[in-house]
Amino acid sequence: MNFCTNIECPLGYLKIEGNTEFIYSISFSDFKTIDTEFQPELAIVASLQLSQYFLGKRKVFNLPIHQQGTDFQQKVWTQLTNIPYGKTCSYSTIARKLNHPKSVRAVGNSNGKNTIAIVVPCHRVIGESGKLVGYAAGLERKKWLLQHEAKFANGVQTLF
Repeated sequence: MNFCTNIECPLGYLKIEGNTEFIYSISFSDFKTIDTEFQPELAIVASLQLSQYFLGKRKVFNLPIHQQGTDFQQKVWTQLTNIPYGKTCSYSTIARKLNHPKSVRAVGNSNGKNTIAIVVPCHRVIGESGKLVGYAAGLERKKWLLQHEAKFANGVQTLF
């Protein structure tokens, strides 16, 4: 059975979708959507962990997740989960780690198709030059997330 729940956060709302086994979507919204009546324990745990993240008390998530995607996309998403809290990585660095140094655009496309915001931290991927580029939820949210993590990881208030 599928569920949908929302949490309010400093960037609007996070809509969390999944079933009793895994989370398959976490997305930003400017408004609250309707929660399903069915709210399994996983919905409560995901909401709690995300709330802890926004309070600066959680740096690593322990949630079962699942995304539909190609083998390449799955590999990119796995690389995203390896970027430490408070750090960033470039699209080209991920391409090199996958032994596909010329697939920078494919990495970017895969990054953009990530359906599990924050937990699969696509916001931690920046341009080779160090600039903020591309974020489906908007560059202002990306900037906020990176500054939030830097503050709790390193005591740094602003990055960009």
